[in-house]
Parts: sequence; structure tokens; C-alpha cells
Amino acid sequence: MARRDKHNYYLDIAEAVLQRGTCLKRNFGSVIVRNDEIISTGYNGAPRRRKNCLDLGFCIRDRKNIPGDQMYEMCRSVHSEVNAIISAPRHELIGSTLYLVGKDRRTGELVKETISCPMCKKIIINAGIEQVIVRDTRDEYRYIHVQDWIDNDETLNGTMGY
Repeated sequence: MARRDKHNYYLDIAEAVLQRGTCLKRNFGSVIVRNDEIISTGYNGAPRRRKNCLDLGFCIRDRKNIPGDQMYEMCRSVHSEVNAIISAPRHELIGSTLYLVGKDRRTGELVKETISCPMCKKIIINAGIEQVIVRDTRDEYRYIHVQDWIDNDETLNGTMGY
């Protein structure tokens, strides 16, 4: 058996983490790694002690017909990237890598062309994370250099969405 490459190893862990997600549509898992050590993990779900969509049995955004790329504040979930970041000391985040995997809860398929939302991008930038590695297929992934999000500020041209 061939040894799994390091990036897919961490992405596999992120994929396991997303199984704890409580969204009825899509679940995401994040793993933050620095110096080849896992610093923290996170999945998307309602804030602690609040009811989540899975337990409620409905999505408020669906009930209000809110498009997937708008009004993030109406979502009950804290995104996986944010949950991983708030679970780690900042000094360990500086220069780290965030691994991100998303799956459609209904189909079990990987979320195509996953990217962090604009709010998560700002938090990732401020946390000092250096790169984000996103799973595209079981064995393929993309590198995103966080500096690109700084240099190409989408908030200046009104780009929205994932």
C-alpha cells in the first residue's frame, strides 16, 4: 500500500471532522496545522448551547428562500474555519496552514470549487494563517495563498459567494 501524501492525510482528517457538522445542506471540516502538528479542528454548527438545524429539522435560510451566497448572518452555523481558529491560540496560528473539505449532506459528494466565504477570509487573514488547502477530489487539492486574498480584495468590487 502506498503511503498517503501529507496534504491528503490532513484533508482526510478534515473530512472526518466534517461528519460532526449540523447543517442540513453542506458540512465542512477544517484542520489547522503548523510545523507538522495539528493545532485545532473545526466543523460547521450552531453556537454552543443553541439548537442546530439538524436538531430543529429545518434550515431558516431555506424557509426564507435566502440564496446560498447571501445574508450569512441568517445562518445558524459558525463556519468550520472560524471554529478551528477560535479553538487555537493566535501565536500558533501565525504561519499555519488551514485544510478545508466540504461535502453536500444530501448527496455525500464533495462540494465543488469550495472556497471560504468573505467573512471567513477576513478572519483567516487576521489570524495569520498563511495558506489554505482545499480538497477538490479524493486525491486532488488546491493551494490558496492567503496573501492573494489580501492583494485581490474582493470586497472592493462587490464579489459575493463561496
